Amino acid sequence: MNLTAIIVDDELNSRVILRNYLGKYCPKITIIGEAASVQETLVLLASNTPDLLFLDVEMPYGNAFDLLEQVPDRTFEIVFVTAYDHYAVEALNAQATYYLLKPIAIDDLIKAVDHVSYIKQREKELQDKVLIPKVTTAEGKITIPQQDGFEVLKISDIMYCEADDNYTKIFLDKGQKLVSKTLKYFEDSLHPHGFARIHKSYLVNVSKITRYKKGKGGSIVLSSGKELIVSSSKKGALLDYFK
Repeated sequence: MNLTAIIVDDELNSRVILRNYLGKYCPKITIIGEAASVQETLVLLASNTPDLLFLDVEMPYGNAFDLLEQVPDRTFEIVFVTAYDHYAVEALNAQATYYLLKPIAIDDLIKAVDHVSYIKQREKELQDKVLIPKVTTAEGKITIPQQDGFEVLKISDIMYCEADDNYTKIFLDKGQKLVSKTLKYFEDSLHPHGFARIHKSYLVNVSKITRYKKGKGGSIVLSSGKELIVSSSKKGALLDYFK
């Protein structure tokens, strides 16, 4: 599968060699940034989410392990690239995926990339199969994906969902969540559990409705006091819940 990567090495020549090797022998890797120090790497990671970090150990003003201590919730895999073999144990403790020695052997580089690709592919399959938003009917819960896993929500805690382009805002009794799934996705999942689509932008937990106001489409008031417009085309389906 295609992967994004950042190269971290204080030696420009080393970065150039690795970049060229990846371009020639690992075409599914896209380099999205390069850094020469811990601070430069942190700046890159603040605005990018790579699949993989090619990381030299020794750098000015700190080393690779200093860097990783500052990124405790990382989701990227790590391939150490170093001229020294005595960091292997520390690399293992830092949960590195692979350890490459300079000068880099092309076969080892390919193996490292293939191994990371395998891990990321399995994570994606897990995401698609298990971590997608889905309802557990017996327990009345829904799982929503997050970058580092998934979160379980009680359906009864959901007030309403609001479309936000290809994302959905989930408003709870307390707080809210932003999920990278469309409102239609949640409509299909939650409709059997008492949720009504009242507008192109809103999916509402009918049990949270305390008042209906007449009008062209009308509006509903939730137990939180929030008022939402009901589109005229959705009015009939909503009122069916209260027969």
